[in-house]
Amino acid sequence: MAQAVKKLEQTKNVVKNVPVEEKPKKEVNFVALLITVAIGAIIWFINPPAGLDQQAWHLFAIFVATIVGLIIKPLPMGGVAILSMTTVVLTGTLELNQALSGFQNTTIWLIVIAFFISRGFIKTGLGNRVAYMFVKKFGKKTLGLSYSLLVSDLMLAPAMPSNTARGGGIMFPIIRSLSETFGSSPEKKTEGKIGSFLTKVAFQGNMITSAMFMTAMAANPLAASLAADTAGINITWTGWAVAAIVPGLVSLIVVPYFIYKVYPPEIKETPAAAQIAEEKLKEMGALKKSEWSMIAVFFLILGLWIFGSKISIDATTAALIGLSVLLLTSVLSWNDIKKEQGAWDTLIWFAALVMMASFLNELGMVPWFSELMGNSVSGMVWILALVVLALIYFYSHYFFASATAHVSAMYAAFLAVAIAAGAPPMLTALLLGFFGNLFGCITHYGSGPAPVFFGSGYVSQNKWWSIGFGISLIHIVIWGIVGGLWWKILGLW
Repeated sequence: MAQAVKKLEQTKNVVKNVPVEEKPKKEVNFVALLITVAIGAIIWFINPPAGLDQQAWHLFAIFVATIVGLIIKPLPMGGVAILSMTTVVLTGTLELNQALSGFQNTTIWLIVIAFFISRGFIKTGLGNRVAYMFVKKFGKKTLGLSYSLLVSDLMLAPAMPSNTARGGGIMFPIIRSLSETFGSSPEKKTEGKIGSFLTKVAFQGNMITSAMFMTAMAANPLAASLAADTAGINITWTGWAVAAIVPGLVSLIVVPYFIYKVYPPEIKETPAAAQIAEEKLKEMGALKKSEWSMIAVFFLILGLWIFGSKISIDATTAALIGLSVLLLTSVLSWNDIKKEQGAWDTLIWFAALVMMASFLNELGMVPWFSELMGNSVSGMVWILALVVLALIYFYSHYFFASATAHVSAMYAAFLAVAIAAGAPPMLTALLLGFFGNLFGCITHYGSGPAPVFFGSGYVSQNKWWSIGFGISLIHIVIWGIVGGLWWKILGLW
């Protein structure tokens, strides 16, 4: 009897220790979903404006609903993107192959591969080693550390026409490692320590350095080519750089300080950081074999990004080569690739946005908008017309998931309209060229590097958009007033 009681007690204990299966967390916010669908439906059933095809209008309705969904989040971003693509097909707005065409975009895959490469820096410990070296030299103050990162970006910018490769492939892994060195991680809910600040500063700095050189972003040579074809304006590499150097440097000084004030890191001073970093470097010892492999791949990718165009290797192919080498040398395993959730999540939602933005242009929505703006500024004094057009050009980027797509769609039209209104051709061409980079500051999907930095989880969407809008105003003031005075000295107007 005693044994039976004892056995029964043991059984009870076992039952008590069996973990209760947790109910799956609901990801769907039906109120937010209803609001998202309602906004899309209202736009859908409004008759399209004159001169605009109904198909383009319906796609615009779905696009607006998608943006609303990304803001109020009835589902995670990937879920919203899947619903949008499904709606596009079920409503007959686009064919299935068209709805999935975003996954063929090479820039998207460059972004995804940048996530994988950054994992190599972290896994091998090379990222931490580099981070400790930065901390050792610049780690006394967080603000000073952020400026050192921007200087690094600025040094690389003239030779790297892919700001995604520069920001996502080089700067992002270092920032991620720096953040983890200070115990700042989204997974641990400690992103506010230093990671959020460094992530936001590095991204915004990338937008500025991209605007400062004709060869710092893929769409810049396109803008120069469109300026020559549209109005016979010859923008030289030197001319672009000289015009951008003063407002660019001012922005690089002001923007990090602005972020430091409105989105301050918890860790502001680290007086012992240099000593700690030195001790950590001693503990790490000599470079390991995996670190040497990572260094070799890093310089291979960097070399191909800088010189690859001469041998017909684009930025995404270069990144694929680097990733392949990392897999072949076992620096990364396929399990590492599968576990990089931010990369796969980014692939889904960014592909959906790029697809819709591309077809909005192809179906005539963007050209119609450009023509409408041209009619709106006719008869204005050229300064006012240029200001209005530049502002519209800047903030219309909310509707684009690619700076290159935006420049391709609107640069030539807005340049022609401004010149017709009497604006100085070279001034207009350069201003729109600069804005073709700076407008990436406003959203988390509007430029190649944005999804890489945002996908890390260090900065919430609300903070990204609100701070981005504030920085957009700073850019407009700096490049409009400081830049305007500098361009007056240069004789551009």
